Amino acid sequence: MPLELYVTTWLSLLLRWAHIVTGIAWIGASFYFIWLDARLNVPPRNPEHDTVAGDLWAVHGGGFYHAQKYQVAPPALPEPLHWFKWEAYFTWLTGFALFIVLYYVDARAFLIDERVAQLTPATAIASSVGLLLASVVVYQVLCRVITNTPIFTLVGSGVVLGACWLATHLYSGRGAFLQIGAMIGTIMVTNVAHVIIPSQKRLVAAKRDGTPLDPALGLEAKRRSVHNNYFTLPVLLAMISPHFAFLYAHTWSWAILFALFVAGALIRHWFNLRNRGHNLPAVPAAALAILVAVAVVIAPAVKAPVAGPSGAVPGVSFVQVHGIVQERCVPCHSSTPTNPVTNGVPAAGIAFDSPRDIATWASRIYERAVVTRTMPLGNATGMTDEERDVLALWFTRGAPVE
Repeated sequence: MPLELYVTTWLSLLLRWAHIVTGIAWIGASFYFIWLDARLNVPPRNPEHDTVAGDLWAVHGGGFYHAQKYQVAPPALPEPLHWFKWEAYFTWLTGFALFIVLYYVDARAFLIDERVAQLTPATAIASSVGLLLASVVVYQVLCRVITNTPIFTLVGSGVVLGACWLATHLYSGRGAFLQIGAMIGTIMVTNVAHVIIPSQKRLVAAKRDGTPLDPALGLEAKRRSVHNNYFTLPVLLAMISPHFAFLYAHTWSWAILFALFVAGALIRHWFNLRNRGHNLPAVPAAALAILVAVAVVIAPAVKAPVAGPSGAVPGVSFVQVHGIVQERCVPCHSSTPTNPVTNGVPAAGIAFDSPRDIATWASRIYERAVVTRTMPLGNATGMTDEERDVLALWFTRGAPVE
């Protein structure tokens, strides 16, 4: 195994691990503070003498906790004052580093699909970075221009839909889904770094200096925090999407991605409403309806065997199937693979070394080689349409191995 490939594999493992850990911390904090803000008790108080806007009692881990939120700031700043920012920063840094290792270093295999667009690796990478920057600029402009929440949601949704269409017409399916996820994640971390944390720092500085506090700073920070909260489920979907080729390999992948984003945002909206005491079953019902509709629309159709001139249905022998698998699939899916990108182990832990192995993984072969046509990866071994038809006919007849 080449040393550089071994190093890249370790980087991929460690970055994935770190990205998941920091992402859990960031999203967990988002979920908790949105929940906390919605659950605050606001008993009658004298606003002239009490700056507390609400409080909450909780029990967890064998202890009682008392959390308070102030209308703007407490009478005196405590020490230490805890900040929540590094979770966001390290989630983005590890995610972007992982994007580089997986999709930029081997752009021709993972980011580019010549059936979609004829891009060179340099062009694909440059356009990817450009879209990350453009997403931030467009979002910031929308935030400054549109203050009405329903209108912002409508316009923002249209922009996301357009971005989904553009990405799926530039990159490979899995690359496009990750690109959109990276764009939303970049918007989220920009909210933290350039709006939320600076607003909090100005509030802290004003309190320490004894100058008047501007409540608008906190309101705008909260607005961006709420935006990030609604982005979480769509971003998580984008993160796991490479494992589900039937989504990103579909002709309407851009519409599928957008529909799933909407479903995720609706689910998050239901939780947020419920936290405020408003349980609206229609919201999760709408999300479920979207998921069911997507599942029905993209359900694969089984190809019927095509009859020959005599009216007889041509047969497919396992010898034919075995030959195709050996030539097109085994270079990666074997206990002794010859493709160097596998690092000397079967890709995804799947080997087709025997007829029994092939029968065991028949449904996966059918899904990836016939339905989604995402395997072989980048069609590196040159599987033909005729060979895919042979695999389809074999599978629809029960995948016999004799």
